[in-house]
Amino acid sequence: MHGRTLRVGDMAKAKTDDAADAEQGAAAGMAQVPPVDSTLGYEQARDELIEVVRSLEAGGTTLEESLALWERGEALAKVCRRWLDGARARLDAALAESSDEAGAERA
Repeated sequence: MHGRTLRVGDMAKAKTDDAADAEQGAAAGMAQVPPVDSTLGYEQARDELIEVVRSLEAGGTTLEESLALWERGEALAKVCRRWLDGARARLDAALAESSDEAGAERA
């Protein structure tokens, strides 16, 4: 730091620049893996998620490719979770309705 004083604002800007560089690097890696179609069925998303996990476990990919696969896996997991949450809600509603009908018959 020859003759230059590092100010807090300079450090904040450097951190912001580093974050932007990281985002650009991640975005470049995402170009290699297509985005997840949110209308995928549960089985399709699950099967693709299994393949993503296998690819990550096998290794042999660059850091950028691994990050892109990880992000795709996260998106696929969200699709699966949404399907499972919906199924759970339907089951809960059916069980509640069945319970209400059984209670009404006893009365």
